[in-house]
Amino acid sequence: MNITSDVKDAKLTATVTIPAADVDAAIKKAYREAAKKYRFPGFRAGHAPRPVIDNMLGAQAVLAQATNDLIGANEADVLNELDIVPVKAGNYDNVDNIVVDHEDYVYTIEFQLRPSCELTSYDPVEIEMPPAEVTEGEIDAQIEMLMGYHASFNDAERAVQNGDYVTVDIENVKNAEALAGEGRMIVVGSGNLPAAFDEGLVGMNIDETKEISWTPEVEGAEEASVKVTVKSVKERVLPELTDEFAKESFGFDDIAAMRDAVKTELDADKSSKLPGIKENRAVAKLAERLELEKVDEDYEQSVFSELGQNFLQSLSGRGMTLDSWLKMSNMSTEAFLADLHHQADDVARESLALDALARQLNIEVTDEDVDAEFERAGIQDVAASKAAFLSEGRMPAVRDSIRRSKAVDWLVDTAVVTEVDEFAKKDDAEADAE
Repeated sequence: MNITSDVKDAKLTATVTIPAADVDAAIKKAYREAAKKYRFPGFRAGHAPRPVIDNMLGAQAVLAQATNDLIGANEADVLNELDIVPVKAGNYDNVDNIVVDHEDYVYTIEFQLRPSCELTSYDPVEIEMPPAEVTEGEIDAQIEMLMGYHASFNDAERAVQNGDYVTVDIENVKNAEALAGEGRMIVVGSGNLPAAFDEGLVGMNIDETKEISWTPEVEGAEEASVKVTVKSVKERVLPELTDEFAKESFGFDDIAAMRDAVKTELDADKSSKLPGIKENRAVAKLAERLELEKVDEDYEQSVFSELGQNFLQSLSGRGMTLDSWLKMSNMSTEAFLADLHHQADDVARESLALDALARQLNIEVTDEDVDAEFERAGIQDVAASKAAFLSEGRMPAVRDSIRRSKAVDWLVDTAVVTEVDEFAKKDDAEADAE
């Protein structure tokens, strides 16, 4: 097989030439299968000669089947040879000729590719990271979380504030059926509901009714509106932390012992999580440099589909359905899909940015890299697994993944890091606000 290709506007047009010997083999196979599939009077199954088959079915019909079989059998080889990962299935609309005995067969196929983008800069990224050592602010936050298990909720005879637990009746006015309900408990400012909804609740008093409107941050979304009545307001009150409380409620000798234990736990947690945080922040910062206004719809859709499939598989592994998860999360199908599209856009931009960086760095993928990737995945028979990937045309995706991983490694290794105590930063901001 010989392939020539040309790329223009993220579309790759490949001209494939299949040798006459392979064409003849495909034709022979097509006739053999036709002889088995259909009944021909006077001949045992599978033994009808070609002239008889041509007379009964038509020569063009069998040759057309041989053509389809030949193209289908070669698609994986085409993808592997071109080393591409199309964003959707190849377009064979221009294939209108069929195979001819003893002649090479030539056809053209078009693939939609990811757009090839540039970055505004290829210099190392600058990111902020939490200190490697556990800070007093982190210990305080963890202890506050633990104390939250012993919090009480007291009626508040005042207007609604951020952080309050508010019981409301919500009546749908337009496009907000998922929020409607009586006696709904809302944690104001939790981020689980539209920001405009939370902002509208703040300042309301018990028995007050108010209409709140917002427009979801999704392209083409229509304005939503609800009528809200506040039924009760409760504030969360934490108990006082004393040596006695630390001992009775958490089993520590005193507050100091509790803080030491929390520090040890946080230290172990940080050691495992910081590398991932650094990678995520470095890649996100790189994506900000992408010279692209809008992600190609086909590529975004391919990422969206992959994220959706992965999420559904994750739910299935936990014995859950999407409907049950949506109910548990108090999320509408529309909100879930909008959030998934937002994630797909982010992932697509990060992937395109890493592609651009990999090209700039001239990153190559060797056979040893591929073997190592399969071994890292815990594959026992690497050779057999590689053969399966090749036969399915999936090896380019593996090489893509390796290329991006190498780009991430460079990005993380060269990142200029500034340590920032985010808890102290938050406390300073709150102090300034007061």
